[in-house]
Amino acid sequence: MLVQQQKIQFSPYSSLYDLIVPKDNMLRKINELIDFSFIYDELLNKYCTNNGRTAESPVRMFKYLLLKTIYTVSDVDVVERSRFDMSFKYFLEMAPEEDVINSSSLTKFRKLRLKDTDLLNLLIGKTVSIAVEKGIIRSKSIIVDATHTLSRSNPFSAIEVLRERSKLLRKTVYLFDDQWKERMPEKNNTNELEKELAYCKELEKRLEKEQSLCSIPAVKEKLNLLKETIEDTQENFTLSKDTDAKTGHKSADSSFFGYKTHLAMTEERIITAAVVTSGEKGDGPELPKLLEISQENGIDVDTIIGDAAYSGKENLKLTSEQNIKVVARLNPSITQGFRKDEDKFDYNKDADMFVCPAGHMAIRKALQGKKNIGTNQVQTYYFDVEKCKSCPLKEGCYKDGAKTKTYSVSIKSDLHQEQISFQDTDYCKEKAKHRYKIEAKNSELKNVHGYDRAISYGITNMQMQGAIAIFAVNLKRILKLM
Repeated sequence: MLVQQQKIQFSPYSSLYDLIVPKDNMLRKINELIDFSFIYDELLNKYCTNNGRTAESPVRMFKYLLLKTIYTVSDVDVVERSRFDMSFKYFLEMAPEEDVINSSSLTKFRKLRLKDTDLLNLLIGKTVSIAVEKGIIRSKSIIVDATHTLSRSNPFSAIEVLRERSKLLRKTVYLFDDQWKERMPEKNNTNELEKELAYCKELEKRLEKEQSLCSIPAVKEKLNLLKETIEDTQENFTLSKDTDAKTGHKSADSSFFGYKTHLAMTEERIITAAVVTSGEKGDGPELPKLLEISQENGIDVDTIIGDAAYSGKENLKLTSEQNIKVVARLNPSITQGFRKDEDKFDYNKDADMFVCPAGHMAIRKALQGKKNIGTNQVQTYYFDVEKCKSCPLKEGCYKDGAKTKTYSVSIKSDLHQEQISFQDTDYCKEKAKHRYKIEAKNSELKNVHGYDRAISYGITNMQMQGAIAIFAVNLKRILKLM
């Protein structure tokens, strides 16, 4: 049964918050900035309103998840910290003496209450509306990019994860008491999962007997992490394969297994849209969705800033229809082809012919390909083979015995011609300087809020993780700009 969340109940100790939690505390400022009742309204239909035990407020449960993301801690540790950290209690709107929830409730909240909710767009839309209301967003440009997140199941098997977690725990213990090296259980040197599980359980058992050691926060966090891994492995016997994750490529020789989050962000560094896909998806095709979501969230867009992935013909056509400029370099194959400088021929505009590096002009030209059929048409220029046979630069250019020598160039569409001209304008060059901002935002999401690796399996959970992480960084940015 669910009831409307109440404010802090009367308590003789409530005045402690005024003494302990300063006015400039980030959590206090977040509470003052945003009314979290929209979470209650969104999740109301997930609860029974007139039957069963009174449920914990969905707003408070959501705030626990937000704290977990802001401070990058486990479920167990965020609940434990809220037991004694007064800023946490204040943020959660608890009385100072009020007891905390069981950490397992957070798992149930994620699985049962947040399932099938469009949390990603809900939270982004809320922060963008606050930023617009406060007059923070003034620009009409959005910067687009994609960042990758590794799948939880990659790249280690269950036994490798257990070994890594137990190793981290042992190293942390040795920092505080190196005599424990003699007291550790004997390591498992086989590749049998059952024996590795038995070793980790024995390690956990021995350490828990030493309360003085387990009470050290650093040791406790690593021990809790190992416990969660043991429970997960016992439940599935091997770590579940993430069937939604796919292999993507960061470069020609670098790949990853996981997901991509496609982002749109204003010049003020407020994220206005996000789309989560599997890792193999391209960046460019997601631009229409990012633009549409940003516009639905109240952003008036007249310029899109991105890399060459977003300068595809379909994107240029879409933005041209809406009179939106695209500050993104065209693919080099469109602007000058994939030729080395020494292989490029010069164009003589007066003769409308190409001249080879040896100074010989083409003798005729022919148009190949059909208009408006997928790829661009190609103009082929033909050179006098008799001159090529005796040319001192023929090596690598003309093959002995060949009956023809040609040089072909793609005929750029009107959209490409316009984009090439726009790339050279001062406006385009000035706007391109803002692109670094989204790289910094990607770094913040990964390095500060744990977005470098998925914390659960499946694209639905990845969207949930992205929603709360983006909500956190947007709130922090809004507070900084106010």
